[in-house]
Amino acid sequence: MSYQIPKFRHPDLPVNELGYTKADYEGAISTLCAGCGHDSISGAIVKACHEMSLEPHKIAKLSGIGCSSKSPAYFLGKSHGFNSVHGRMPSVVTGAAMANRELLYLGISGDGDTASIGMGQFAHVIRRALNMVYIVMNNGCYGLTKGQDSATADAGSASKKGDPNPFAGIDLCSLALQMGATFVARSFSGDKTQLLPLIKAAISHRGFALIDVVSPCVTFNNNPGSTKSYEYVREHAEATGTVDFVPIMHEITTQYPPGTTQEVTMHDGSVLHLHKVSETLDPFDRVSAMTALEQHRNDGSILTGLIYLDKNSRDLHDMLQTSQRPLNQLDESDLCPGNKMLVNINASLR
Repeated sequence: MSYQIPKFRHPDLPVNELGYTKADYEGAISTLCAGCGHDSISGAIVKACHEMSLEPHKIAKLSGIGCSSKSPAYFLGKSHGFNSVHGRMPSVVTGAAMANRELLYLGISGDGDTASIGMGQFAHVIRRALNMVYIVMNNGCYGLTKGQDSATADAGSASKKGDPNPFAGIDLCSLALQMGATFVARSFSGDKTQLLPLIKAAISHRGFALIDVVSPCVTFNNNPGSTKSYEYVREHAEATGTVDFVPIMHEITTQYPPGTTQEVTMHDGSVLHLHKVSETLDPFDRVSAMTALEQHRNDGSILTGLIYLDKNSRDLHDMLQTSQRPLNQLDESDLCPGNKMLVNINASLR
């Protein structure tokens, strides 16, 4: 049996603006369990990068430890990649991003890698507004170590072989809002129609962008009693609205009342159906987003879609006023400007 992807591709496969086919954004064959939601997320990342015509060599994918952190091997095989130690992916991304601001950084993590051993690093990478896309493949259990409850498992939720969880689960979207994240979204691995535009929007966002994706573990946590099973999420998911991503072009404007639907003709002639969310949620207001999350959690439902967006976001480079050129492109004359400049710097500190 072969586990290698065939190199032959049909010559008439559709290509993007750069001339790449979708196959150019794929990776190795997945070794995850058949039906794992993580593979669907990987497929959405491949499709998003292909449709946005991103250069594979200008993308860096980084992860920690866990089933989710294995996933970067299965997409963007021609991009830069680094698999860090458990919970330490944010540190590696921070170092890479400060050295080379020209790359797109995709951080792939899991609920254990983020909400347990990596909680401290997760909180600080948000606070520092690092320019990255942080995707959590959230299944509420530790799949590599036989399905124990993770820190995001909801109170009362029961995995395949365990008793109901007695502890309150950590809501990563709520935590991200409290720590100052400027893009927060939640989706479901079984709803690629919603997930795909959210990934595109997160990639286009300047600053820290979190997408918490409920991704059921088909082996240990897809049973009756689990609040992260396919059946439960489909029955209890409440979307903030129909989501789509529009590339930056000439502005299209429209006005329509909350709770109604409006048809808008796009630049390519296609028609977009917009549904305005209820006035109880303002995705541009942090307090409104936090309130909506809490209300849905109290109701036993899962709020998905774009939850919060700061239209005036900044990233760590803006805050620290770093060099516009990547550090790996600076030469000796830039790094050692001479004694006269050193004298001026010392004088300004006196």
